[in-house]
Order: sequence, then structure tokens, then C-alpha cells
Amino acid sequence: MAGVYEKLKVLDLSWGIAGPMTAMLLADNGAEVTKIEPPGGDPFGNQLGYKVWQRGKKRAIFDLKNTQERALFLALAAQADVLVESFSPGTTAKLGIDYATLAKRNPRLVYCSITGYGRDNAHSDRPAYDALVQARTGLMFEQRGWPEGALNHMSGLPDPFPDLEIPQDAVQGAPREGPLFVASHWPSLGAFFNASMGIAAALRAREQTGRGQWVETSLLQGALAGAAGVWQRAEKPDAPGFDTWILNSKSSKGHFQAKDGHWLHNWVPNPRFILQAAQGDTLNATPDLTVQNDPDRFGTGPEEILVMSHYQPILAEAVAKFPVKDWVEAAATAEMTMQPVRSIEESLADPAFLADGCVTEMQDAELGRIRAVGNAFNMSVTQGKPGAPARAAGADTEEIKALAAKILAEARPAATAASNGQGSGKPPLAGITVLDLGLAIAGPFGTQLLSDLGATVIKVNGLFDLFWHRVHIAYMANRGKKSITLNLKDPRAMKILLELVKQADVVQHNMRYDAAERLKIDYESLKQLNPKLIYCHTRGFERGARAALPGNDQTGACLSGIQFEDGGMGRAGENGEVGRPLWSFTSFGDTGNGFLSATAIISALYHRDRTGEGQFVDTSIINAALLNTSYAVATPEGKGFARPRIAGDQIGYSAGHRLYKTQDLWLCLLAHSAAHWDALLSVLGMPELLRDARFASFEARAQNDAALAKLIAEKLAGDTAANGFARLDAAGVPVEIVDPEFSRKLHDNPQFAARRWTVSYPHPVVGKLDQIGLLVDLSDTPGVIQSRPLLVGEHTQEILAGMGYSEDEMKTMEEQFAIGFVGMPRMPPRPASPQAGAPKPGMASMLESQAKK
Repeated sequence: MAGVYEKLKVLDLSWGIAGPMTAMLLADNGAEVTKIEPPGGDPFGNQLGYKVWQRGKKRAIFDLKNTQERALFLALAAQADVLVESFSPGTTAKLGIDYATLAKRNPRLVYCSITGYGRDNAHSDRPAYDALVQARTGLMFEQRGWPEGALNHMSGLPDPFPDLEIPQDAVQGAPREGPLFVASHWPSLGAFFNASMGIAAALRAREQTGRGQWVETSLLQGALAGAAGVWQRAEKPDAPGFDTWILNSKSSKGHFQAKDGHWLHNWVPNPRFILQAAQGDTLNATPDLTVQNDPDRFGTGPEEILVMSHYQPILAEAVAKFPVKDWVEAAATAEMTMQPVRSIEESLADPAFLADGCVTEMQDAELGRIRAVGNAFNMSVTQGKPGAPARAAGADTEEIKALAAKILAEARPAATAASNGQGSGKPPLAGITVLDLGLAIAGPFGTQLLSDLGATVIKVNGLFDLFWHRVHIAYMANRGKKSITLNLKDPRAMKILLELVKQADVVQHNMRYDAAERLKIDYESLKQLNPKLIYCHTRGFERGARAALPGNDQTGACLSGIQFEDGGMGRAGENGEVGRPLWSFTSFGDTGNGFLSATAIISALYHRDRTGEGQFVDTSIINAALLNTSYAVATPEGKGFARPRIAGDQIGYSAGHRLYKTQDLWLCLLAHSAAHWDALLSVLGMPELLRDARFASFEARAQNDAALAKLIAEKLAGDTAANGFARLDAAGVPVEIVDPEFSRKLHDNPQFAARRWTVSYPHPVVGKLDQIGLLVDLSDTPGVIQSRPLLVGEHTQEILAGMGYSEDEMKTMEEQFAIGFVGMPRMPPRPASPQAGAPKPGMASMLESQAKK
């Protein structure tokens, strides 16, 4: 079985994280990737992640400033299908390898540029380091959120519960005020997901138009992708059911330390399960959880933060009675979302991951036998596989230059049909129909991405979906779709769904697969109706024993090591701070899974366009989470290798790559080179340290890192952030102010609005709604924002009328609960529930007790 991109030729001129990962994914799916490096090698070539990201590639060194070698490179580019580059804006033009130049020679070339902030805006020339992008955009403030919550913060509204004081051990994040430096490279990871999807879309469009195009994204757009849920702004944030406690820095996040000292995460925290399971001397794996309207379950409203603050110490005490292993086993029996917080190395040693293929094992020339992230997604007809271990820089230079010389010797005439940026004008998925049967975020976000690329997405809602869709988190995953409300337990509704399947190109969902089989809407059933169907299933976990368990962003982040690393649990801080788990509000678990599903679906459509074959594709939150932690590898036994780690203070990696507090705000600096260090210490009035044996070399600075950080901190603390930034920036030191206001100005930026990176529309419930928009730019077949977030059932009548149903038929089905219309659908009553378990304290008494504090 060959990968979907077999025989495609890819040139990888990128470095850092996003570009190398993008080219790796192409190689994993069959493409022939050649990494082109400058003389002296890749400046980021010493990072451990390159053991993963450079796999499956040939590696050649070219001096593109040399006329002869540039001619050889241009010969390769004339026959390439995809080029990935991460130069700063304008650099490729100076080198003579920009899109306009190469497209004249090769109009079918898909040319992907990954920059720091995109072209032609006020941020374009800023240094494109991941930490600095997180600082400039204020993403570092979003890791723990704001006490007033995301919606209130974006609208400049106050904390609704200013007198509520929460103990530090009940919330996440370092025990200090200010931004958090996390280990995850969220902007770069977002740019990787954006670029991978964009390239897949451009390749699919090429099958329709015969032309390549310029695909652009940036670390800024990667940050926007990560913050899509927290950077929404609504005119009426107090609309009923819209706001929640979830993105509030005061709310507990379901982290508990067990008897053995290890941590677990229960999301959403379930008081009924924890308290009943822990009542006795042994853990009860089967407490009474039959009550549908559980009186102990947390609601979604912002006032629930008061209830949570009451329960947190009670739940923590209960969890501490038993070890993590016992809790996880009990949760599996009870089907609760609870998983252990593990390190990356523990994750890679998990035999279930290896058996699934989401982790792979390979023989590295330097490190020996290692494990790393495996397949990002699975395809039943065009399955890819991880490439061969990373080769040494320049290992294939002679071979690649000989190939280029042969191309030149054959003297093939250069193409003359230049790509003028005027392609079909249609989005790359125009004419594609997608049925979205997804739940929560992981499924629906993926189909929203397909909508943004032009697909017609029909969201199949259930009768009770209104309660979820009124929550602001649902808004960030359900724009651009048509909504039909069907009760699939009714045969008439099922008949409607199956009629839609016959006309669809794609079916996507993230329900547990056994549920799909019971409903007979699994792949094997539906392909009998539509043999060319692309069917995508996304899961919480890997295939295997965990596949039957409920999973989410949080459990994936626990099992993969994200929460361990982002919380700084692998290293003690300068004052001995021991980290605790941290669930990032800008993570790519649910949404990363959405990106992978969209990319896999588009890749399957690309294959179908060429062969007529449909297929089954699947991915999971774990797949996305393992990509997020692919900067680390481990031995099969779970032993790690030296790599930068943050500590429990969540300040940064080292003296030269961290946050510093000034008189007012925080600065983030990144001294990557010797020149950066020379400039940094000179500006701070400490040039003598350049001659101090403790700090004169990279190795010496690493050994004396704490002392050096203290000296720098003392110098920066005495000045304002603006002054410190101005002095360091003028001297060429990569630095940014950690901006707490970037997000609140985001939707008023005309440059971003013009590029459709941010979008606004009137919404009948929340008024004017501002959201994150397009995440990747396509020059010839640009994406499109089709409509505002849906209202449940608002297109039921329109869709059914188009299928030939009469008004009387629709009215009868609605009255009998087979279908639902827009607004508050008529719903069959749920059975009354007996009161059971520990009583939830009354809201009135809770508010009264808070008022007395």
C-alpha cells in the first residue's frame, strides 16, 4: 500500500519547527522529500526534535548565493510538486527563489511559505521565534486565562466574582502573577497544522485547475488557531447560556494528586463519581451513575465557579485516598474521563501507542533505538508510514546535485505559462458536500475548516443539541454550516440521513465507533449506499483497549506528556518550585485532531479525484497530542535524552530564553547566537561578563545559568518594559514585551480584517460576533467564511424541502419529535431523576457565604 502522496517531489527549505514538521508529514505519506540546507548546516539542527522531523528525507547542502548552485536548485524546483520554506519576508526574492520566479518555470508548483507574522503588516519584520510570537501576541497570558474569563476579558468587562478567593493549590499555573512560559510551541504547531492542511488543499485544487499556487501561513496565524476559542468577542456576552466558567483562571481544572504522589486529570470533574467511588476503604469502580440529570454534576454557567470552589478540597481529599492506577482502572469501568498525567518519555514507552502506530520505533545513528511520534492519521487505501531515520546533514548532496546537473544537461525548456495569481477563484473544496455528525469540538472543528475551504457542510444536530450550541465554545467550531435537526432513533429521521449520505462526498464524526455500528452508520454500512464516500472517524485515544473510553483534549494532553511539560514538572525552579499539571487554553488536542481530520479528508479527496476510490480515514486526539510533543524522543524503555525543560516557575528554559519582570510588564528574550549574547550583555552594562570564564561560552553559560539569569533579572527589573525593549531591540537582541492587550485590539486591526484573519458578523443571539478567521492563505483558490455560527435546526426545513418533503410531512415529523426546527426545538420529556449522592450546595447560600468573606 502506497502513501497518498507517493511520487510527489518536495523540496524542504525550512528550519525551526513548523516547516520541518510539515515536510515530515508529506514524507510520512509517501512524498519524496529533499531537505536543502545552507553551508554550515541548519542553524537549529541541534534540537532533539530534528531526530523526528527530518525523518524520511534526503539531505543536501546548497549555497543559494552561489550562481552555479542556485542554477542546480532551480533545476530541481522546475520538477518539484511542493516547496516548503520559512525565510523571512523578502529573503527568497533576494535569493531569486521566490514564488513568482519559480512559478514561471513550474506553474504546477505548490509553494508554501511559513513566516513569523505574514507579509505586509506592522508585525512582519519582527523576529520569528516561537516564544517571542507568544509574547508579542499575549498568548502567554492565555495559558491560565483571566479571573474575569475569556469573554469578559475580550470585552473589557470586570470579574463577576471579585471577592471570590481561590487557594493557589486549587488552580493551575505557577504561584505568581503574570504570563506563563510553557514548553509547548503553540504558534509553530499551529503553523504546522495550517500549512499541512493548506498544502493538501492546494494539491487537491491542482487536480481541478492544473495549476499550483502560493500557500502562506505564519506563526501568528498558528497563534490565532490556538487561541480561536479564547479570542472571540461578542456584543452580548451575557446572552443566556453563552458564557461559562471553563476559561476562567479561578476555576479548578480537575487536577488531583493521588495517594502515590502522582497526578491525574478528571475533566469535567465529576463529584458524584469521585465521592461515591471513594466512600469506602477500597475504591468502588461501579458507583451508582444512572441518574441522567445528575444533581452533583457541574453546569456550564459562570456562577458554577462558586460551586467548584466548594467541591475542590472535598474532591482532592477523596482522590488522595487511593493511587492513580486504581483511579484510572475504576474510571475505565465507570466510563469516566480520567487519565494519569505522564511525562513524554512515559508516553512513548506505552505499548498500546506502539501497537496502534501512533508511536513508532527506529534506529537512530547517534542515539540508538528510539521511539517517536508515528502516523498522524490512517487511510484504508493509501496508508502512509513513518520514514527512515533522519540522515546526517549533507548526506545526499552529491546525489542530489548530480540529479540536478542531469536535469540541466537534458536542457528541458522552461515553462512559459506563469502563474499570475488568478486561478479558478473558487475555494479548493467548492462543490464538496460534507455531513458533520460530530460532537463537542474535535469533530466539528475539522468540518469547520472544510467549510472555510469552500465545502458545503451539513451539520446533523440532535434534539438536545441546543444546550451545547448556545455555549461560546461551540461557536468556535460551527460557523459556515447548515444545521438539520434529526432524531436518529426515529426511522423517518434515519431515512433522511441516509438519503443525504447518498449525495454526500464526506461523512465525518467523532462518536464512539461502536455507537455508529449500532446505528448502522459505520463505514461498512454507508459505503454500500455510496461507494465513493470519504468516511472520517476521529477518536479520543489510540485504537485498542482505550478506544472504547470517553476521551477529550485534557485526557490526551495527560497521556501524551503535554500537561507534564507545560506545568514544568520535569525540573525544579530557581527556588525549588515543583511544577504541577497545566492544561493550556491554547492547546491543539481537540483542534489539532480537527486539523488532522481535515487534512486526511482533503488527502482522500485528492486520491479520489485521481482514481475514483473512496476510503475510510481516521485520527485521534492522541495523534495530535503526540505531534505536539514530537520535540522529544525516548528509548523503548522510556529513558529520555538531554533537552531544554521549563521548571515549575514557568519562567523559561534558560537565562537567554525566558521571561523577565520589569518595573511594569514582562519581557521575553531569546539570545540564540553569540552575537545576541554580545549585544545583550553590552546593552545591560555588563560587557565584562563576556570575558568571565563562567559566561564566556555556551557550555559555561549552561553550567552557570541560574547565576547569569539573576544578573540579567536585576538589570531589567530596574527599568520599564518599553525602555528595556527599545534598548535591546535596537541592539539586535531578539526580544518582545509580553503584551496583555494584543487580543483586545485584535479584532480592530484593519490589516488582519482585510486578510480575513479575523472576521465579524451579526448573530441573532449574541449580537456582533468577532472571531478568528482564515488560518492559511491560498493565492489562486482562496478560502471563504461562508456564514456565522449556526443555530440548531435553522436549515431543517430548507434542506428537507430541497429533498422533496412537503410542509405537512415536515410539520408532522416535528410534532412527533423525529426532526427539529430552529429556536427552542420541541423535545420529548426526559424521565424524572431521583436525588442521589452528595447534595450540591444551594446557589443562594453559596452566594451569601461569599458575600460574607
